[in-house]
Amino acid sequence: MKTETCLGIAGLMGATAVAAGAFGAHGLEGKIPDDLMEIFQTAAHYHLIHSVVLLALSALIQQNQKSAILSISAYFFSFGILVFAGSLYILALSGTRWWGAVTPIGGVLLILGWTTLSYYCFRAGKSFASRPNQS
Repeated sequence: MKTETCLGIAGLMGATAVAAGAFGAHGLEGKIPDDLMEIFQTAAHYHLIHSVVLLALSALIQQNQKSAILSISAYFFSFGILVFAGSLYILALSGTRWWGAVTPIGGVLLILGWTTLSYYCFRAGKSFASRPNQS
């Protein structure tokens, strides 16, 4: 994934996370049952946190543009946000409980995003440690 693409997705995800949070706080309060409101808030929380992760990942991609692992991680995070938060938003707004069965797919994608990011960092640490001292 190109740096610009990752930054663009991070920006869109961040903006929609803030909009969703505001909608939940100001538009849904008292209009949906408390249990569905809690689900909506969980979606907005994970949505925003992982948008920031995409922003940080953009900086890593900028520095390491040839890393396929970082691109894969960015895709996992992007689709993970869509599926995880998206299914929870739909569940909360529609009350259709079967959307809860879709949510773990998004959770797995987010976990894969974190795992691939960790893999990259451990591999980068090894290659950095093996470089000669350049001071």
